[in-house]
Formats: sequence, C-alpha cells, structure tokens
Amino acid sequence: MDYSIIPYLHQILSIFVIAIFVAISPGADFAMITRNSIVYNRKAGIYSALGVSCALWIHVAYSIGGIALIISKSIILFSIIKYIGAMYLIYIGWKTFRSKEDKDEIIQGVAKKHSISNLKAFQIGFITNALNPKATIFFLSIFTQLIDQTTPLYIQIIYGAIISLAHLIWFSLVAILLTHPAVLKQFQKYKKNIERVVGSILVGLGLKVAISTSR
Repeated sequence: MDYSIIPYLHQILSIFVIAIFVAISPGADFAMITRNSIVYNRKAGIYSALGVSCALWIHVAYSIGGIALIISKSIILFSIIKYIGAMYLIYIGWKTFRSKEDKDEIIQGVAKKHSISNLKAFQIGFITNALNPKATIFFLSIFTQLIDQTTPLYIQIIYGAIISLAHLIWFSLVAILLTHPAVLKQFQKYKKNIERVVGSILVGLGLKVAISTSR
C-alpha cells in the first residue's frame, strides 16, 4: 500500500490553514481556557487545552465513521447534543460569575489562589469541546468538502491530528500568556470584574447555542 502524502499536500495545507483560523476564533473553548487560566493557574489552562485537543478526536472518529452526517440529519439527536452543551456552558459561566472571595482572603488582604486538579481541568476542557455542536458542524463540513471515498484512512487521521495539534498549541499559548506575571498583576486588580465578564460570556455562549436554529 502506498502511504505517500504528496498527492494530498494541497488538502493538508488547506486543513492546516482552516485549523489555525478555527482555533484562534473566539468561542466556548477560548472562553473556557481563559477562565481556567486566570481563575486557577497556568497548569490548569494547559490541561484544559489538552482536554480540548483530545475531545476533538471524538469528532474526528465519528466524522470518519459517517456518524456526523447522521447527527446533522437528526433533529432530535442534534438537539440533545446542543442543549446538553448549552446547559454545561451556562452552569460553568454562572459559577464563574457568582464566584465569591474567601472571607479570610478579604481580612488578610491576600489573594488566595484557587486550586483545581489536573484531571478536573482536563475534564472541563474535554467536555466543553465534546458537547459543542458547532464542532460537529465544523467537522461535518471539513470531512464532506475535503474528503471523499478515495481518501485513505491514514490521511483522514493526519487531518484530525493537524486540527487537534493546532488547538493544543494555540490554547496552550493562550494559557501561558494569560498567566504571565505582568498579566496576573493586572488581573488581581480587576479580578472580580474579569470573572464576571468571563462568566457572562460563557452564559451568553450557552444561551446562543440553546436558541440557535442553525444546524
């Protein structure tokens, strides 16, 4: 079997460019990485980025298997995914918006750093992306426009790897930037306001997903 990628270099380049633009475009994943990075720490942001990257393989798997087409044609199935994802975003956003400072923290005048396990941070990133109906539509469009019956499985896997890696690199960079000492110093000044803004964005994204009629 010929495993040459040369005949598919044009498509690989197209996937690479699309993956970059999709990764950097604002959305639920970006808001969640921002939230976990500034509320918790750099490691939480990076593990959340890893969760997003791994969740993308779920979309890759069902797209290769053709399930994405079924989801796109089933109003009930698509709606279930949409509303679960919307409720999760609203829940996390509301928790962020309503976060309260510890009393001891106020009395001592010290900014107490919230903590979260690496697994929990990973789970938040994973669930956010896995339940994002927009990801379903994205992968459906990619795998129907750039892939046909003659496209080898290993090439499709390469496409998925490019998309997954692009998201991991971008969101890891976001986590690193947001947790830079200079940025954190400014964050501490406006901590409550920033958490409210991020929480509101997450709730807004959840509501947008819930009321969206596009499929």
